[in-house]
Amino acid sequence: MTNSSIVVLNASINPVKRILFLGYDREQTKLIGALVDANCEVHHTDEKIDVVDYDLIISFGYLHILKGDFLNSVLCPVINLHISYLPYNKGAHPNFWSFYDNTPSGVTIHLIDEGIDTGAIIYQKYVNFDNGERTFSQTYKRLINEIERLFLDNLGNIIRNNWVARPQRGEGALHFVNDLPNEFSGWDSVIEEELNRLDKVLGK
Repeated sequence: MTNSSIVVLNASINPVKRILFLGYDREQTKLIGALVDANCEVHHTDEKIDVVDYDLIISFGYLHILKGDFLNSVLCPVINLHISYLPYNKGAHPNFWSFYDNTPSGVTIHLIDEGIDTGAIIYQKYVNFDNGERTFSQTYKRLINEIERLFLDNLGNIIRNNWVARPQRGEGALHFVNDLPNEFSGWDSVIEEELNRLDKVLGK
């Protein structure tokens, strides 16, 4: 395993932080641009990585699991942006499961530990869908906007490590990719109609 896929997005003589951004690129999220504007030197990859040396590692839309050996090798905070109200709906497709299981919807910025979305919470926000969102796609876009806003509202504190992480309370739930029902019609389906249909099909 190598780190040859890591790209230096900007050079800075005296950066506030050297940050490795994992997952979404500059076209997929505005957070990278905000970090650059805050005089951070930002490196990026969406590939698997080995041991690295940074001041901060941020995971957003990253599809690979950071395992214990890697986490124990780095000397900086490693944080993740997750579109659920943890501890509810850890893992895959949290937006679907919040509706299907009737659990709170929200967004969470948390430390990464050896579990799947089990790390201590840095920032969190409950999201009430009150802007006319009717489909899973619409609510997903809202959650992405909300977690980016939560990050940007706390950008200064995040890059200065000026936050207090608190352990998650309760067990919540964990879902994997294969847990999504095969009968699910798709992300553009109307939520209320789809849930009623799934209840009938699956006998929930």
